[in-house]
Amino acid sequence: MTKASIKSNHMHIDWHDYTGNAKDKPISEASLFVKAAFIGRVGLMLLSCGTGAWRIRSSMNALSEQLGITCTAEIGLTTIVYTCFDGHKTYTNSLCLDNTGVNTNKLDRLERFVEGFSKEGINMSAEQLHTMLDKIQHGSGLYTPLKLGLAAAFACAAFTFLLGGGPAEMICAFIGAGAGNYLRSKLINKQFTLFLCVVSSVALSCFAYAVSIRIAEAVFSVPVGHEAGYICAMLFIIPGFPFITSGIDLAKLDMRSGLERLAYALMIIIIATATGWVMSLLLGLEPEEFPNLVLSPEILLALRFLAGFVGVFGFSLMFNSPVKMAASAAVIGAFANTLRLELVDLLGCHAAVAAFIGSLAAGLLASLMMSRLGYPRISVTVPSIVIMVPGLYLYRAAYNMGQMALEVSAMWLASALLIILMLPLGLIFARIITDKSFRHGA
Repeated sequence: MTKASIKSNHMHIDWHDYTGNAKDKPISEASLFVKAAFIGRVGLMLLSCGTGAWRIRSSMNALSEQLGITCTAEIGLTTIVYTCFDGHKTYTNSLCLDNTGVNTNKLDRLERFVEGFSKEGINMSAEQLHTMLDKIQHGSGLYTPLKLGLAAAFACAAFTFLLGGGPAEMICAFIGAGAGNYLRSKLINKQFTLFLCVVSSVALSCFAYAVSIRIAEAVFSVPVGHEAGYICAMLFIIPGFPFITSGIDLAKLDMRSGLERLAYALMIIIIATATGWVMSLLLGLEPEEFPNLVLSPEILLALRFLAGFVGVFGFSLMFNSPVKMAASAAVIGAFANTLRLELVDLLGCHAAVAAFIGSLAAGLLASLMMSRLGYPRISVTVPSIVIMVPGLYLYRAAYNMGQMALEVSAMWLASALLIILMLPLGLIFARIITDKSFRHGA
């Protein structure tokens, strides 16, 4: 069955059918129906990029104010229910996405569109505005599946080092993660279901790692005991973006969006860790501790900064960030993550407290660079701390649960949950400190 022959469960909306009869008039003179359709589409497109509910509502409010109407919106993971008022009539609509994901490049273009609406868009017709939105919506991804596979490969190899792995684990994780994310990207492009994409990509990454490490042991005489790196090969699947944005949404009392994003992230985690556990049984892999690396403090510090940069850069590319945006996030992430690790090693700081400080530092540093960067804050801050999400802890919790080592499983799970809780809190408090519009509850 070809892609074209598959009938979508969600009907296509031809937005140009909702531009009214006055095709040449500016949208400011259009009916409430036309204005509301335009505002709803912008909100839905922003939602498809993975940004938080607060930012979507803020953009919809900005457009509504320019058009002389009032808008209220309730936002979920894939749905928007909103009402527009003009003093005489009321228009309520419900819109739904067929899928969700993260696209920081499209998010940047949409936010620039919203920011420039008061100067240019207000004088354009609804037809012209929808044509501009068509170009943004249907723009192809910046990277091919092969490039996305390489991005995941470098990111997970860097992740492996930060978690304590050596050259053998890094190389094999590079191969496993590259193969897994390449397959996932191909399956996503063919619009396969989420469960199939996660299970297939994780299974392939584990298999590729196992084959690579066995070849290394047989051909290059690599000592036995490097199997634990297979966990790092599957960490590209960890949904760090929805995890963190869910916390930000909850902080702004966007309960529906926050809880739905959290449920979505947990669903992926459960599927991925269960698949990894099954593959470990089939392939004879065990998540033991990594062999110790003997490095001087100075070299370790430099390598951590480099690995942090590479890791965040790779994850940012996976979010469809342009190279310059990815590099900006990578600089912030390298500093913040290195700070986190050094706090743990040098000061004996609790891992969760160190995660909070690292996340706070990332948010503050991003705020200082905002005027120069010109990117949406979330496009830089969230990728910069995704590398801090304790995917290794989550998997070890699931593995030990499968082995009925419930006490050990609970220990790993509790540690993971504390860190996951602290990461969005760090960004939230950085935002409260630096953003007047965010610190108020209204």
